[in-house]
Order: sequence, then structure tokens, then C-alpha cells
Amino acid sequence: MNASKVLRRAAVVAGATVLLVATPTAAFAADPSYRTLGTATNTDWMRGLADSRSLASLSIPGTHETMAVHGGAWTQTQENFGDSGGTLTAQLAAGIRMIDIRARVNSGNTFTIHHGATYQNANFDDVLTKLSDFLGAHPGETVLVRLKQECTGEIGSCTDAAGQAGFTDIFDSYVARRPALFWTASVDKTNAAVPALGAVRGKVVLAVMNGARGGRYANYGLAQFSDWNDGSSTYVQDNYDVPNIGAIATKRDQVRRFLDATSAGDAGKIYVNFAGGSSLFAQPQQVAGGAFGVQGVDPFLLSYLNQGSVVRAGVLMLDFPGGALINKVISLN
Repeated sequence: MNASKVLRRAAVVAGATVLLVATPTAAFAADPSYRTLGTATNTDWMRGLADSRSLASLSIPGTHETMAVHGGAWTQTQENFGDSGGTLTAQLAAGIRMIDIRARVNSGNTFTIHHGATYQNANFDDVLTKLSDFLGAHPGETVLVRLKQECTGEIGSCTDAAGQAGFTDIFDSYVARRPALFWTASVDKTNAAVPALGAVRGKVVLAVMNGARGGRYANYGLAQFSDWNDGSSTYVQDNYDVPNIGAIATKRDQVRRFLDATSAGDAGKIYVNFAGGSSLFAQPQQVAGGAFGVQGVDPFLLSYLNQGSVVRAGVLMLDFPGGALINKVISLN
């Protein structure tokens, strides 16, 4: 859940007093599914797949709020492997191949990376540099990107710098400076079809670009995501509001049902399944790892995938993923 939504809810409920009452215990300890990203090494897992494989046919581990490592327990969604893109580098080495980037418009017509009001000690140039370095060293891979304008100007969110160019214009300027990095069809505003792997090796594929309140910037990214808004849509499960610890069970079921739908669904479409969620009464780490005796989504996912009924996982957008969970998703390919 966006940090601004969490903070607005906190203000309505009564602020600091409620926070003291609601502060929960720590999530379950790290295990093979959770907070053990560094145990996975999958730098070249796409290299051995056929060029003819559609991206839609793949099972891809991804991260939700990829760069969110600062701001406290209600804001952090990933293990911290360093600022200025260090965390992204660690994720790519582990095998993560779809990322979720949230950008604020900064002075000089630039993007800085935020989760709500919290600057994540990284800029969009850091993101692109780390992607370029990784894909240059591992040209058999591709990385999908969901880019979202983060700032709404509301309480708990950030505010874009005044007097700057529009969000899409700034993005276009980044692309113009690194034209070889992006798969052109995904950034030239032509509503690209889902590509085969061979067409995008060594490239970044823009899957979708969303505005600050969830609407899609028309024609950027893949045509199949034309209705990707804030939350779930035709090919996206993103029920991010987990109102309390007990509701983690509901979130697990939503993820499971979408996995089943993906496995049996349209083979020509990419399905994106967000495993994370939060609210004032449930931190991202608790939803992912579990708390108060309630199983988290990450250990549930590893157990469910190990049962063998899922043959295509689509893209799983994870909070605090563990090495064994990443390895399992990749093994489905």
C-alpha cells in the first residue's frame, strides 16, 4: 500500500495514540521464503530459454516498491542492500526480472525515487545505470519495469517540484539519453504487443507507466495493460489493502486464486500478481513474513508452488522475497 494512504488513514483514526496501540510485534524470522534474498544467485537464468518464448509464457520473480528500504516499518518493503541502486543490483543478481519504480519530479527535470514522502536515497539515473550495468554484463536477460509517478501532494505523500516539465516529457528525456537501454516499442507510445524473449534480450521493457493517482499514461508500455490503474485490473492482482493481521489470510487467498487463474489463463498475456499489502494495522513485513501466528504470504507461496499445481506463475511482485522462493519461481520455466 502506498505510504501516503497509510499515513492519511493514521491521521483519520487519531494519529500518535493509535500508533502506540497498534504497533505490532516483529514478523517471523527470516526463512527460505522471506528476507533471504542474498541466498539466491540467478544472474543468467533467462539465457538458456529459447528466443521464441513469449514473455507471457514465463514465470518471473519481481519486487513491489523495489527501492523502498527507508522510512520505517510501514514504508520499507525490501531488504536493504545499499543506497544509490545497490538494493536493485542485489535483486537483479538474485534473479528479479520485474521491478516497480516510484518517482518524484525533482528540480532540473529529473526523477528521484520515493515511497510516499520518504526519499529512498536513489535517483532515476541510479536505476538506469544499475540496469544498464547488469544487462551489459548479462545480455541474455531482460528486465520489465512498472514506473509510477509517486507524488500526489497530499498528507503523507510527496510533492513534485514546481516549474518542471511534465512526467512523460521528463521520462522521454531519460530515454533519449539512453536509447540503447530500452526496448523501443515499449517507450515509443505505440501500445506494444507482448514480445518474444529474443527481441528484448539486453533491454529494459516498460510494462506500464502510471500517474500519481493510478491512471495509465496512454500508449506507453504494453497494450494489454491499457486498464492497469490503482489496484487490480484485467491482468493484475493488486489488492494492497490488508486491514489487519488476520486479513493476511485473505491476501494469501487472493494471491493463490490469481496464481491459479494465471496458470490456466490466456497464454498470450502477462499476469502480474502483487503478493504484498499493508495498512495502519499490518506492516509490509508482517504481510510478507507473517506475525502473531498468522502465516505470511511469502512462506505460503513457497509451499503452494512446491505442490506442483501451478505451471505458469506469471510475474510475482514480492515484498522481502527469500532466496528459495525466487529459485522456485524461476524453476517453473
